[in-house]
Amino acid sequence: MRRRVWLWASGAISLMVSSLVLAQIPANRAQQSIGRLEGQLNILAWPGYVEDGSTDKSADWVTPFEQATGCQVNVKVFGSSDEAVRLMNQGGYDLVTASGDATHRLISGNVVAPVNWKLIPNTANLDKRLVDAPWYTVNGVRYGVPYQFGVNVLAYNTKVFPKPPTTWAIVFKEMTLPDGKSNKGRVQAYYGPIYVADAALFLMKTRPELGIKDPYELNERQYQEVLKLLRQQRAILQRYWNDANAQVQDFTNEGVVASTTWIFQVNTLKANNQPIDWVVPKEGATGWADTTMLAAKAKNPNCAYKWLDWQLTPKVQADIAGWFGSNPVVPKGCTVSGSLLAADGCQKQGYFDFDNIWFWRTPTTQCKTQNNQCVPYSRWVSDYIAIQGGR
Repeated sequence: MRRRVWLWASGAISLMVSSLVLAQIPANRAQQSIGRLEGQLNILAWPGYVEDGSTDKSADWVTPFEQATGCQVNVKVFGSSDEAVRLMNQGGYDLVTASGDATHRLISGNVVAPVNWKLIPNTANLDKRLVDAPWYTVNGVRYGVPYQFGVNVLAYNTKVFPKPPTTWAIVFKEMTLPDGKSNKGRVQAYYGPIYVADAALFLMKTRPELGIKDPYELNERQYQEVLKLLRQQRAILQRYWNDANAQVQDFTNEGVVASTTWIFQVNTLKANNQPIDWVVPKEGATGWADTTMLAAKAKNPNCAYKWLDWQLTPKVQADIAGWFGSNPVVPKGCTVSGSLLAADGCQKQGYFDFDNIWFWRTPTTQCKTQNNQCVPYSRWVSDYIAIQGGR
């Protein structure tokens, strides 16, 4: 994979909406046939999602695609959903692996186009739980194809924690850890504003009197309590992480012993013989169900459609899941032989916990649990940036 994480510039986010009006989006733009292949394909992806063997020879689902289609794949990696939205608005990409907190922003901004599943035979094998999911389907129109799903886990150093920690409190509040030392300066938090939902989920489970029913639907009072927790957290953090590979180094060399993370980092650390494991604490966890979306102005739409079908083959799905620590969106990916996914990989990586994951989505003012008086994502962005800056 062409590995480079482009840092998110907070002042350059061009699409921040307090509510999303999607009803008037035209539904007749989907491509009707696949023409001559253009010879290249530009993909914007999360790190570890589109591998060509350059990181590890065993992780390569790009080269076989290139050989089969003649479409040369170019990949740019992003570190957060906000960064992905910004880069997609700038243009130059054919596809993006977008999480649920980015998809509706891309749809409402007409940055992505409807996708014709009739041109993608492998969609017939999709996990039924993900067919027409609300984060990529609007008024019956599909704006993409599911890619992978997973859970945001708590990584911990097994030498510091002989027993797995049971609560997210160890990264939110100052305390003495099992090794007799404070957690101050030894824990991390995710730098993207969507992390506000993690703090909200913690309070939802530990302070029921606040009345939080959904971590993405917060009224003003609840939101202020979440911000208070995040300000408290900032005082104990070693840093906010945004680069998966940099976080691996932080666990290896910088004394970090606990953090929210992806299983991808944990697997990498384990492969490097580091004493790291992961757990989903008793409060539960947020997660992501990612969708590959086609740019409205894609220069290589025919190669893009070929990739949309290729990504759904069982072995490709299993290889991605095994490499990244996620879950296939094709059930056969859990059982296909000869892949990077262990025989019990789906069991261990949350495939059967789907209904218990609070999947990322963009908060809006229109919300069911708080009488349509929720704090919108634009506030999440500005306030979380302020907290990171010490305000």
